Amino acid sequence: KKKKIDKKIKIGIMIETPSASLIIKDIIKEIDFLSIGTNDLTQYILAVDRGNKLVSHLYNPLLPSVIKSIKKIIYEAHKQNKYVSICGELASYEKVTLLLLGMGLDEFSMNSSYIPYIKNIIRKNKFKNATKISNLVLKQITLKKIEKCIFNK
Repeated sequence: KKKKIDKKIKIGIMIETPSASLIIKDIIKEIDFLSIGTNDLTQYILAVDRGNKLVSHLYNPLLPSVIKSIKKIIYEAHKQNKYVSICGELASYEKVTLLLLGMGLDEFSMNSSYIPYIKNIIRKNKFKNATKISNLVLKQITLKKIEKCIFNK
């Protein structure tokens, strides 16, 4: 017996590859929401196997190419009124919370043990501060300068 399918089911995708991020404008038209998988996206953008001891030290989600890719994905999704979440280790980095909020991220997905810390950061800060950090970071072209903006190094 055939069952009816609810036509109102929302369709979402994970953006985890550079190729998907490059055609995000086209993908957005076909979905209702998306999540950015930062672990894989970072690994594939940087062509660095994070599990390989010989090159894993090169893996860093704060490199400009990764940060700017995430911003582009969020920007294009929001232009089409699509909801964006982020998952992966980056979502639980306390020092990166304001950067992601400032870039327009709608939702964080993380291990439950990190929620109180991230929630506290969000509650203690104003969105204006997050936007300021984001704008400053997105102008940087080196990891060192990005880390200086985020960590006050």
